[in-house]
Amino acid sequence: MILEKDIIFEDNHLLVAIKKTGQLVQGDKTGDVPITELLKAFLKTKYNKPGKVFLGLVHRLDRPVSGLMVFAKTGKALSRLNQQFKENHPEKTYLAIVKNKPPKLNDRLTHQLEKNEKQNKSYVRKKPTSKSKQAILDYELIASIENYHLLSVKLLTGRHHQIRAQLSHIGCPIKGDLKYGFDRSNKDGSISLHAWKLKIEHPVKKENMEFSCTLPETDIWPLFRDQVSGFRV
Repeated sequence: MILEKDIIFEDNHLLVAIKKTGQLVQGDKTGDVPITELLKAFLKTKYNKPGKVFLGLVHRLDRPVSGLMVFAKTGKALSRLNQQFKENHPEKTYLAIVKNKPPKLNDRLTHQLEKNEKQNKSYVRKKPTSKSKQAILDYELIASIENYHLLSVKLLTGRHHQIRAQLSHIGCPIKGDLKYGFDRSNKDGSISLHAWKLKIEHPVKKENMEFSCTLPETDIWPLFRDQVSGFRV
């Protein structure tokens, strides 16, 4: 179910919402209702629309990941937003809780990533291959508590499982991410990766827009609330 508080921004052209951990972005073999359909139902009720509601999917988040997502409310907005994301113009900043302290306090990671379709997993390759793509991200250590470390991660490319694969490769698997080397799952099935901030250009007004969302209330996220509130990207 979608609540009013889950909607960060809405106008005639776009909608920005918070995806909860475990929500699907698109339908799959599980038959679970994806967030796109939940949002359509919300808008249909909110505006008492008699027909179908248009809501275009612009980008994706993995099911165990939470945070900000942008949707298009018109065909024109969808086309223009798709182009923005294709060219990596939006600035996307994530928060990740990892197992080990990274080798540097901040760094740029550049790797060749190759996706294995059967395993639904991406691997770092030492050299470019016919199937690999360059993946680039910047990270910065925000805080450390006990055995966990909170990183701010800024994506410069948008590859499959990019943050998960690249952080795992430098010895910092994300908490709960069994697929990429963490030793146990989170109780709610999530991984501790959160789409925190997003900067885009409005598809019609051409204005720069910046969005952010609060931390999840689950797992150990609340322990980092003070450090995150004092951190500036």
